[in-house]
Amino acid sequence: MQLIAQYRTSLALILFACWAMGSAQADDPPRTTQVTMPSGQKSSAGQTPSMPSAGEPHRLPPDSSTRHTLELPGRTLAFVATAGSIRLFDDKGEPQADVGYTSYQLDGTDRGMRPVTFFFNGGPGSSSAWLQLGNAGPWRLPINADEVTPSTFPEARPNAETWLDFTDLVFLDPVGTGYSRFVGTSDDVRKHFFSVEGDVNSLALVVRRWLEKHDRLLSPKYIVGESYGGIRGPKVVHQLQMRQGIGVKGLIMVSPRFDSSQFARTSLLQYVARLPSYVATLREAEGPVKRADLADVEAYARGEYLVDLIKGQSDKEATMRLADKAAALTGIDQAVSRRLAGRFDLAEFRREFDRKNGKLIGNYDASVHGIDPYPESDLHLSGDPSSDTLLAPLTSATVDLLTRKLNWRPDGSYELLNGAIVQAWDFGRSPPESLSELRQILATDRNMKLLVGHGLFDLVTPYFETQILLDQLPPFASAPRVKLVVFPGGHMFYSRDSSRQAFRTEVEAMMK
Repeated sequence: MQLIAQYRTSLALILFACWAMGSAQADDPPRTTQVTMPSGQKSSAGQTPSMPSAGEPHRLPPDSSTRHTLELPGRTLAFVATAGSIRLFDDKGEPQADVGYTSYQLDGTDRGMRPVTFFFNGGPGSSSAWLQLGNAGPWRLPINADEVTPSTFPEARPNAETWLDFTDLVFLDPVGTGYSRFVGTSDDVRKHFFSVEGDVNSLALVVRRWLEKHDRLLSPKYIVGESYGGIRGPKVVHQLQMRQGIGVKGLIMVSPRFDSSQFARTSLLQYVARLPSYVATLREAEGPVKRADLADVEAYARGEYLVDLIKGQSDKEATMRLADKAAALTGIDQAVSRRLAGRFDLAEFRREFDRKNGKLIGNYDASVHGIDPYPESDLHLSGDPSSDTLLAPLTSATVDLLTRKLNWRPDGSYELLNGAIVQAWDFGRSPPESLSELRQILATDRNMKLLVGHGLFDLVTPYFETQILLDQLPPFASAPRVKLVVFPGGHMFYSRDSSRQAFRTEVEAMMK
């Protein structure tokens, strides 16, 4: 149970931006999908989408499709946006859940040749709004935590870096996130959806059903997952390949965690994985930094640092050497580093890095400094300045987009980040990992590619952790099929304009 608690705590840190039973089936009972005008205007039929009947209060409203024209630098995009849901059933035909999605399909394209990309976030417990309104969707809300506050004006504006130029987009909200919700009321339904395998099975099924529903089975297909999406992504692709009859051209991982055990709190590798990001945080405070500037730190982390860690604290000489070197590299006070034996966990580094100024740095972006509510305390570590400020404006912007622009008005609250889900989640007997599935899907489809993007200052899923894991893959899973790119920024590195633009360029090149 102690191990379970440890990795439950670890996974709770990746509640971002960023489920059915294995035997679940999806079906779409007859419903009329109307092309409607934005809220406040009538459709050509003079009707607006009907609300759920009184006899079925849990049902989401019918799908709403609206036409839009987006004026962007150097081009104009005309497209159909659809906000709706796919209902999942069990093997007895009993309804279990409605999974919400938002899709964007460009006009005037050959749907058989045009790529379509599916997005989901992590947590578990996060909606896909981070990737939609922060990164790839037609509209974007600036989410740079250095600039955003809870009272920031929450209207999304046209996104010059949208991926819609080269792929259609489908954003999925797993059950319990966004407006997605349970229809079945039994505890067994929730247990199945809130589990590693049940979650993966349902997402793969929803992908297949969306493709069938929109006549896109022939389209090249891509999967994007963020954070805990690193666990979901390879598993979803494996399910699509082996159980749903769907091939995937490429897997795109954003700040992923592929393995929840190798870098857990009891592992020495946690210190190795985070050290380059700790050092990047200090160097960023002194001026712009790129991954190439950290080559010396990566070499030290793989070499002398790891060797001295393994020797243990009983080796006084190695411990002193390690502590003093770590202090010099990270800017942590030498006395503090010696007290901690050069082993800084995430909370300690966040507290100590800018303690002299009464500031805390972020979990998700260590380059962001916020006011410490308890500057005199060693015990209270409250909030995260790199994520807490985003919750209110991003929630409001997403609801405004769905209801006003896309004319889809579910009842109930939009769940941007549902913390209760991770507490209810069944992670299984051992910490989940997806490297096994990653090997299998790359071996099964020799043409499939993997692109992984990370931020330098992300302390929750540090880039060097992924580098260590990818280095262990066999030769068939090496460059150019597998590529890791690292940008200035944090967990949501795409919040920085230059990093978002560079990542979009990498994705477009992958798809071409």
